[in-house]
Formats: sequence, C-alpha cells, structure tokens
Amino acid sequence: MTVSIYVGDEVSAAGYRLAGVRVRTPRPGEAATALAEACAQAPLVLLSSAVAAGIGERPLRAALSALAPLVVVVPDLQGDVPVPDLAARLRAQLGLEA
Repeated sequence: MTVSIYVGDEVSAAGYRLAGVRVRTPRPGEAATALAEACAQAPLVLLSSAVAAGIGERPLRAALSALAPLVVVVPDLQGDVPVPDLAARLRAQLGLEA
C-alpha cells in the first residue's frame, strides 16, 4: 500500500503522522531536495505553503504541473504564507476575470 507524504513544519507533521501520512520536515535550504524525494516515493505529496515558498519557482511549478505524483500545497500552521488561489489564476488566464 502506498502512503502520502507531507512536507512541512514539525507541529503540522505530528498531526499528519497521526492520520497515517508519512512526513518530512526539511531543514532550511533543503526544501527542494525533500520535495524531490517525496515525489519519488509517494503518489500524493502534501506540501506546506511555507515550504513551497522556500522552493524555487521553476522546480515548484514543475512539481505542481506534473501528472504524477499529485502535489498539493496546503496551508501552513502559522498562516504566514498564503496558499496560491489556483481557481483565480485559471479564471484570469481564461479571461473570465479582470
């Protein structure tokens, strides 16, 4: 059985661990490596918005747009870094929103 992986802060990771999700808590500067390892090991990667902010734009965009594994940015515990509003971005790209 394959299990999802959460990449983020230690406190949130404890909650995800209780829910049966494997967790990774990268040190500063190791976010991109942790994401790459998680993508190689799991069908679903939950990435905190704070960790996502520490990854370069190009690797993050590549991970989010890949068909497999599914990478989802979730809110972080502190709420300091907002989660990207993908629906608004899509509406703007389609010209449905000014």
